[in-house]
Amino acid sequence: MSSVTDLPPAQVASTCLRDPVLAANKLASELNHPYLGSVLFFCSAEYDLASLGPALEQAFPNVRLSGCTSAGEITTRGYDRGSITAIGFDRRFFSIECALIREMDQFSLHDAQSLIDRLLNNCRNARLAPIKGNTFAITLLDGLSSREELVLSTLSAALGSIPQFGGSAGDDERLTNTHVFYDGRFYAGAATVLLVNTPLDFRVFSCHHMMGGDEKLVVTNACSDSRTVYELNAEPAADAYARAVGVAADELDRTVFALRPLGVKIGGHYFVRSIQRVNPDKSLTFYCAVETGIVMTAMDPGSLLETVQQQLEISEDVVGSPLVTIGCDCFLRRLEAELTGKAEPLSDFLREHKVVGFNTYGEQFNGIHINQTFTGVVIGQPDARSS
Repeated sequence: MSSVTDLPPAQVASTCLRDPVLAANKLASELNHPYLGSVLFFCSAEYDLASLGPALEQAFPNVRLSGCTSAGEITTRGYDRGSITAIGFDRRFFSIECALIREMDQFSLHDAQSLIDRLLNNCRNARLAPIKGNTFAITLLDGLSSREELVLSTLSAALGSIPQFGGSAGDDERLTNTHVFYDGRFYAGAATVLLVNTPLDFRVFSCHHMMGGDEKLVVTNACSDSRTVYELNAEPAADAYARAVGVAADELDRTVFALRPLGVKIGGHYFVRSIQRVNPDKSLTFYCAVETGIVMTAMDPGSLLETVQQQLEISEDVVGSPLVTIGCDCFLRRLEAELTGKAEPLSDFLREHKVVGFNTYGEQFNGIHINQTFTGVVIGQPDARSS
């Protein structure tokens, strides 16, 4: 058996055991050691969450646990389902502080500044590395709250130059209840913020593979609170969208939504706006912010694998051989991969590059809520000085 001095600064474990106690104990048997400081996990919503929370707390005493439910997991096997995947962080290399945002719609700039100041002070007290250049934030948000934009923009102002990424919790595509985990409990309608300070090199990144097409659609009637578009180009939204992507309105389904999302161009870059559902009145409800007056473009898919490959290779050029990559991958990207026969090679690539994470209902990058992206952080191996 290896001594604790031989252990890598971050270790990964996963389990498909359905019994919460057995699953928690399986993860603990692979991750627990005297210097384990925190565990980040992503779990299928198929688990009994009321039992899983206490089981995890008992299996990891005196360890800070954070996580959320998923729409699919990325484990050491690549793409997975019905499982829990977890990363254990050695406190000699990572100071990780976490906070809960209980009421997302009431979150103010004052709240954000107080929260971030408290987390930063705790990280400073650990004395692992200077804050500047050695700290990033992870956000995990209720994926059905429709309040991601409010929370993210407020947090971004408080974080300043600290890079941030994250994902919106899923529930295995049921679209009914999504949860984040904090202090022994799963919460709906809430968010968690993790501040990670480390002497190890890292790079936060985001990419998508969608390209802007020729069809333009102006949002002429929308409710921003519910993320629902009633009219595009002054006609029922479903009819206009269906015509733009070349299908009949009664053929609109999650397959069409995955392959032909809409995008908004801001500052020369497209930000994808994915459709969640068609409503009986032919309105469209989105996973991301929409409002009257914006111009949307029908997007065409490029290569799923090439865009991820490019970002990870750029990141690995910066940080060296990866210790672990935490990835937030939109569940519609995974659906596209499955529909087009690309799931296996993409899954193999993620496994080879030590990606661990989950399929999301939305991604977050430096204060912006986005869809159909692959977003995350590549963390490099320790060099001789840090080890």
